Amino acid sequence: MISSVVAFHRGNGVIALNVLTAALRADPRTRDLPIVFARDRDAVAAATGPGALVAWSFYSLDAPRVFEDLAWLRARTEGLHVAGGVHATAEPRATLEAGFDLVALGEGERTIVDLALAEDPTTVKGLGWLVEGVYRDTGAGERIALDEFPAFNAPDRKWNAIEITRGCVYACSFCQTPFMFKARFRHRSVDNVRDHVRVMRRERLRYLRFLTPTSLSYGATGTEPDLAAVEALLAACREELGPDGKIFFGTFPSEIRPEHVTPAALAILRKYVDNDNLVIGGQSGSEKVLTASRRDHTVDDVERAVRYAVEAGFSPNVDFLFGLPGEGDEDVVASVTLMERLVAAGARIHTHAFLPLPGTPLRGAPAAVVPELAVRALGRLEAKGSAYGVWRKQVEASGQLVKLRRR
Repeated sequence: MISSVVAFHRGNGVIALNVLTAALRADPRTRDLPIVFARDRDAVAAATGPGALVAWSFYSLDAPRVFEDLAWLRARTEGLHVAGGVHATAEPRATLEAGFDLVALGEGERTIVDLALAEDPTTVKGLGWLVEGVYRDTGAGERIALDEFPAFNAPDRKWNAIEITRGCVYACSFCQTPFMFKARFRHRSVDNVRDHVRVMRRERLRYLRFLTPTSLSYGATGTEPDLAAVEALLAACREELGPDGKIFFGTFPSEIRPEHVTPAALAILRKYVDNDNLVIGGQSGSEKVLTASRRDHTVDDVERAVRYAVEAGFSPNVDFLFGLPGEGDEDVVASVTLMERLVAAGARIHTHAFLPLPGTPLRGAPAAVVPELAVRALGRLEAKGSAYGVWRKQVEASGQLVKLRRR
């Protein structure tokens, strides 16, 4: 059995580790297991000894840095190093070959509890490992009902946005979410969210955010929004949080699909939320690119969403993605033209570059190349304060992912 857990608590994997350690705290068999939250590798080294489980969770972009940290730690410490998250699930063998003892495949809430209690890790569902270079696994971790596990780790005061939906019916070809969690929605119930907000209020936390692949899909089973469910959720949160609390919905760290932005939906948001901006997933001004990437919305949907949002008093931030495979000059021109129209209508552009992410249909695609036409247009918009984003860094990261894949 495991004697302690060390959560390498930094970067994009923090929320996942909060949720996994919350699962340990929620189970009476593992509730008192010592947990150390380490923010750098020196802290991990200091906390790691025989019997320790070192838990890692990371995205593909972080993999090169993670592998360097792992090599440094393996030279200095003992302990069982376990990698989870979307990269480990999509590339289990490569992750193990980088030096991890185990990979957690898929959802990890049950897996980490079972692993902490197990005498033999190879009997635990949801794990993979190498035996003399041969890959073995026990299948993906069990898909859970969100209500069965906490959304944050309250006992250790590790707070984060509340995950209200897992999985996504929109299987966009560049996104890892539907391919890790399957192309269907699972929602946390209103009563369960209310319980979480009550805990936050008791701890004097006043700001509430949500994790979801598409905010206005809360409560829905398919592509049609269930606005009654959205309003029930927001009304419960407002009641528990109180008038002095702040609710942020449809903005960072989540977004809204453009075809879901309607006057009826916006009226509900206006009634309950405190954010004055919305993040809208536009991605491209080319109908061809939208179709090829399985976005399931049109350019007209994006323009209509911006118009409705501005009329309702929201500032729309519209995501655009450049460098997708098959994107030609005419597609770039269409995107640039659309961006300029949206800016004139009152939007800001949130810019991204394509990443060939493991586990997606485009995992084998070349690194992103952002054409000069787009580079100049983005520069003009950024100079005016009409565009922002990290697309330049993502171009570099796109190349790093290709190099990692080759290795």
